[in-house]
Amino acid sequence: MPGPASTVGEGLGRAGVVAAVVTVLAWASAFVVIRFAAPWLSPGALTLGRLLVATVALTAMTSVRALGGGDRWARLRALPRRERWLLVGIGLAWFAVYNVALNAGERHVDAGTASMIIQIGPVLIAVLAGTLLHEGFARPLVVGTAVALLGTVLIGVATSTAGAGDRPAGSSPLLGVLLVLVSAVVYALALVAQKVVLRRLSGLVVTWAACAVGCVACLPFAGQLVTGLAAAPARVWWGVVYLGVVPTAIAFSTWAYALSRSDAGRLSISTYAVPPVAIALGWLLLGEVPLPLAVMGGAVSLVGVGVSRRRGRVR
Repeated sequence: MPGPASTVGEGLGRAGVVAAVVTVLAWASAFVVIRFAAPWLSPGALTLGRLLVATVALTAMTSVRALGGGDRWARLRALPRRERWLLVGIGLAWFAVYNVALNAGERHVDAGTASMIIQIGPVLIAVLAGTLLHEGFARPLVVGTAVALLGTVLIGVATSTAGAGDRPAGSSPLLGVLLVLVSAVVYALALVAQKVVLRRLSGLVVTWAACAVGCVACLPFAGQLVTGLAAAPARVWWGVVYLGVVPTAIAFSTWAYALSRSDAGRLSISTYAVPPVAIALGWLLLGEVPLPLAVMGGAVSLVGVGVSRRRGRVR
């Protein structure tokens, strides 16, 4: 049986593999930058700042693409009504709800722990893709789902039972775990919906339109963003710009590019690499090390995700 790397690379081509690697590295760094900016910006304000920067960057990227003969507006108008609503749903779920919930969750758990919890997403994606996209089910999916859920429970137990000396002041680790789980659920739903829309639109156009929808949805946080940035040092401003350009504008576009060349379930395997990269960056840049039981839970979850993606008879 081929390993995860060859499974993901199957059908992607060299450009698709590079796109997946760029996405993983950028998303891993986002967990650390979110933790860095959290003391100065509320979850909603950080989301709005990130999406404002990303929308500007993606508008420029799609405008350059349009010079080559593409017309993003014509393509959007040509979408059937059902897929237009799917695009709106992607923007609300993945760009608005996902980011606000993740930012709020990372106020209570470290970057590495948050990245491990998000890994329940690939199992949810496999279930949804098998059900809604007719990619099929294999028997290992049931076993893998149970193992991955057990790992998530271990992470929750580790963070909720940590001693007061292991927690930042005012944090509620169990609440943080639940908020990051919300992010994982909406991430899975949005990715499966994205796969449907990508049948008619390019990954760049889908990302731009969905990001703009999420940005509009987060405009009520504009006052908090202005107040927070006024009191924040310059490095926080640069952190917001980085979140908007690299993990959002660039990484979401590269992910959509790779997704258009692979099925949703198999491509999600590439996110296995996010937790170790996020843990390493959190340790180097923030001095954060997840609790041992949380690391064990993350490892169990990754094993469950791996088992769920093993080849078996498709039903």
